Amino acid sequence: MLNKQMILRLNIFILVFIAAPCLAHLHLSKKSTIPCRRNQSFLALMKMVLTDMVKDAPLLSQTKDYFITRGGRGYAGIHLLIDLYGASHLSDIAHIEKTMRHCVEAAGATLLHIHLHHFEPDGVSGVAVLAESHISVHTWPESRYAAFDVFMCGDTKPELCIDIMRDAFEAENVDVKEILRGEVND
Repeated sequence: MLNKQMILRLNIFILVFIAAPCLAHLHLSKKSTIPCRRNQSFLALMKMVLTDMVKDAPLLSQTKDYFITRGGRGYAGIHLLIDLYGASHLSDIAHIEKTMRHCVEAAGATLLHIHLHHFEPDGVSGVAVLAESHISVHTWPESRYAAFDVFMCGDTKPELCIDIMRDAFEAENVDVKEILRGEVND
């Protein structure tokens, strides 16, 4: 699905690579026979594109800021170290992947790739690579322990992963440490 930023970029492409050369050619040659000279629907399309670009011009000057603010200070992101004790399903790779996907969706992050590896006889290690950073996991089913690492930046809510993991793995105890990473100086 196209978002406003993508539509704006497409409009710029149309203007720069299609409309501008066509209109420049019209201006330079009164006898031009190129199709856009007589095609009123093309000219109407260009008018619509230009109108949309003017309306959406503020998007051109915006740069997406992935930093977060806590207590008036800027940081690269929130890093949660989540330890699950007395947990279940720690060798079930499908369950782990489903839970990681649920965390990504709930936190409002963007999943790029998941890779999980099952060890013999038990245990799983892996990572969900996000546009906003990552979620990693290492499990020790024989000890009923799992270590999750949730690092996210931008407009995400990594703290929502805590309860999702607690419930999904039926953990008896959960220990969470929050680290604010990469303090930004103004």
